[in-house]
Amino acid sequence: MSPPAFDPFGELVPTADSAAAPERASGWLKSAGVGLFWGLVGVIVLARAMYFEPGAFSFGQAVAWAQGLFGLL
Repeated sequence: MSPPAFDPFGELVPTADSAAAPERASGWLKSAGVGLFWGLVGVIVLARAMYFEPGAFSFGQAVAWAQGLFGLL
């Protein structure tokens, strides 16, 4: 075990072992936040595209695109 470390003001510096548990939760929270952010970006971009170009995203074109996609598979 290493000797305790102190900062310039004399306070005890916590060891790296105490931060192991919050790191896992922090990583999960970061991934969830990034996913939520990019999901909202996609929804906003699609909503703006549909608002400014109402004829560009018609149901018939969406069905034709889906059929073309299934045809490629």
